[in-house]
Amino acid sequence: MIRVVLDTNVIISALLKEGSAPALVLSLVLEGHIQLCVTEEIFAEYKGVLSREKFQSLDQANVRKALLSIKRKSSWVSPSTRINVIKIDPEDNKFLECALEAKAHYLITGNRKHFPMAHYDKTRIMSPSDFLYWVVKEMFD
Repeated sequence: MIRVVLDTNVIISALLKEGSAPALVLSLVLEGHIQLCVTEEIFAEYKGVLSREKFQSLDQANVRKALLSIKRKSSWVSPSTRINVIKIDPEDNKFLECALEAKAHYLITGNRKHFPMAHYDKTRIMSPSDFLYWVVKEMFD
């Protein structure tokens, strides 16, 4: 099964815009087609960001449901290696740590400024739309 790490902005975008590429990626996770890998720190960030005042306009029942599904369906990892690769926002290193520990195939982010590299170790880093393109391509090649 394809293992992925989702940057927080993908979760937020998925909940903000139904039918968007991030929403399709999240639906692949929640329907069990791909395996989301998370850490306690990443999940705490998901919850913390979604609880910010600027996101209170989101359907809070839908937010709770998504978080509960993520919590139940994810593969939980505890990184054994600390990484200091991302200098712009060192907090984002936790996503690389998770990807490394989980041996994730993809780290999916809408923030290429913080993740300018094409890959880290064996994990490919790409946008939600690029990920969807590659998943479909792999299915039919």
